[in-house]
Amino acid sequence: MSNYKLPKKENWIGRSSGHQLYLNEKVELSNITSKFPFNSHKTFALLGYSSDEGVRRNQGRVGAKFGPDSIRKQLGKMPNHLTQETKLLDFGNLECNGQELENLQKQLSNTVKMFLDNNTIPIILGGSHDLAYGHYHGLLQHLPKNKTIGIINFDAHFDLRPNTDGNNSGTPFYQLAMEHRVQGTPFKYLALGVRKDANTKDLYDFAEANQAFYLQRKYFCMTHAEHVELRLIQFIEDVDYLYTTIDLDGFSSAYAPGVSAASPMGFSPDIVLKSLKLIIESEKLMALDVVELNPKYDIDDQTAKLAASLIHYAIHKLA
Repeated sequence: MSNYKLPKKENWIGRSSGHQLYLNEKVELSNITSKFPFNSHKTFALLGYSSDEGVRRNQGRVGAKFGPDSIRKQLGKMPNHLTQETKLLDFGNLECNGQELENLQKQLSNTVKMFLDNNTIPIILGGSHDLAYGHYHGLLQHLPKNKTIGIINFDAHFDLRPNTDGNNSGTPFYQLAMEHRVQGTPFKYLALGVRKDANTKDLYDFAEANQAFYLQRKYFCMTHAEHVELRLIQFIEDVDYLYTTIDLDGFSSAYAPGVSAASPMGFSPDIVLKSLKLIIESEKLMALDVVELNPKYDIDDQTAKLAASLIHYAIHKLA
């Protein structure tokens, strides 16, 4: 694939202990065309979705294509608490050739399926949120037809915009909702942290009409932690598997200034970490992605550090 770029060692910087005390020492550079080694322990596959074409189409601030490598540079500095048997593999980036976004989404689907078929947990680094469409389809291809996947989206936006003018970063869950409608299967979607100042009335109407669940930002906070937990438990119990996607623009710009659509009105990391703990402890989580990091607008790598910390927490909790 001409748009597949191998991982680079220079993206994994940090202290050198000689004893794998840091993730830059733990990570192994791999290739999606190579044969997967059998590993009876947990294996995590990091793959970058190096594209901001979906953001451009959605009239956002471009620059998210540089997000995956920016996350790696912060993740590598972090301490390694994984067992020696646990594998952390970096498979490099899928890049968008010109405006061929739909082709990129298809390639992501096929690669995610390959990871899952080889007992490997996909951790996708974004990149614009249109990757969610491809990521979800990779899970769908891997699972039997009778299994349900619940989507948990931490986000300021529903991303339920119609894709009448092509796929973009605001359309992935609309596309999935419409596909489920055609197939006569339930659309299992929970958006956490959505805001009325970030979504039009017709998006709320579409969510209601398609039985999508959501929790407003004003209730998605530690003050209402018990309510958040109850909503999550109810959603999790109703599905076989979970796909979790974290849009960094859902966080307040106090924590995440470097995103495609920043706002000071977003949520904070503590409620996301508490929610992730519950999601992971359900043992239903299949895959995770962190999206919309835009290094062009980051301040002191603060957003990249947040993304890396979320991934660090997730892989250690999963392992």
